Amino acid sequence: MALLASLKSLFILQLLMGFVFVVSGLIINFLQLCTCVLWPINRQLYRRINCRLSYSLWSQLVMLLEWWSGTECTLYTDQATVDMFGKEHVIIILNHNFEIDFLCGWTICERYGVLGGSKVLAKHELLKVPLIGWTWYFLEIVFCKRRWEEDRDTVFKGLGRLRDYPEYMWFLLYCEGTRFTEKKHQISMQVAESKGLPQLKYHLLPRTKGFTTTLRCLKGTVKAVYDVTLNFQDKQTPTLLGIVNGKKYKADLSVRRFTVEEIPEDEEECAHWLHKLYQEKDALQEIYNKEGKFPGPTVIPPRRPWTLLNFLFWATLLLSPLINFAYGVVVSGSPLLIIGFIIFLIIASIAIRRLIGVTEVKKTGSSYGDQQAKKQN
Repeated sequence: MALLASLKSLFILQLLMGFVFVVSGLIINFLQLCTCVLWPINRQLYRRINCRLSYSLWSQLVMLLEWWSGTECTLYTDQATVDMFGKEHVIIILNHNFEIDFLCGWTICERYGVLGGSKVLAKHELLKVPLIGWTWYFLEIVFCKRRWEEDRDTVFKGLGRLRDYPEYMWFLLYCEGTRFTEKKHQISMQVAESKGLPQLKYHLLPRTKGFTTTLRCLKGTVKAVYDVTLNFQDKQTPTLLGIVNGKKYKADLSVRRFTVEEIPEDEEECAHWLHKLYQEKDALQEIYNKEGKFPGPTVIPPRRPWTLLNFLFWATLLLSPLINFAYGVVVSGSPLLIIGFIIFLIIASIAIRRLIGVTEVKKTGSSYGDQQAKKQN
């Protein structure tokens, strides 16, 4: 086991895996661009193809979590809820505390066959991130600048287009709007106090506008809301860099299902329902911190082989020519070629590290609360 852990931490292996992800991602983005000709002819065919192309990219990240690091994901929920997974359009409400919370969500999506159809209300800055933002663009992800006056038309139009989506869709919302930090939590609770709302210990005050708007726009399509509360055993603080290094984590996810009929239609009452939900999420986190587990029965969905097989396909396709090229460079003895190849490796490693940096808590998130006069919805 120690030998395997040492191999996983080797920079050259990580660089080769990063090479496979980046180059396969560029190929997938090019294929997605080619499918645009289908949009005016057969929109549903365009969507089905892009669901599968995006799956081929996202599943490589899921493979890192499932097979490379061996991270375990345990669900705390009832069997009736599990029986509905992958059989309906839903909105997912997930707490935003960890660097890899999105990856744990994608893992559950993959295990129930909805990874390709997963959606998110994403911040506009992510659209500019190579591979991730480009893939999301072709998937009709709704991007917003988190300024309602500017976002209103874009959000309504983007969500409206998804009403007839042909694949089962899990639409992720981070209602807190940004990742949890102590500074943001302090400011958020000041806002809660000024509005007469109960204090939260483990979450930021939810921003209700995104939830109420999404629920209203997808009415008739979305059948349920899944409230997901994520935490990690032994007070672990997981990172994507830790996953890349092969570090194993143990994720626990409490999942509660609410039918759309249970949620008030009136916007103000719906917002109140969301605030109450976050008070319940806070109580769940309190239980977890005291007992080391969430209440209720557990389900451990088995990992599927497709993420590993997909990665092996791309690795076989892309690494053979790379290794042959590297061998040719070394054998040639040309200083110019060798220096050029080393520069290529340095640039590639920097690019991959920057992609990983997109998930890091200290480098991401909004300037929450920096403007004291800023109105929070």
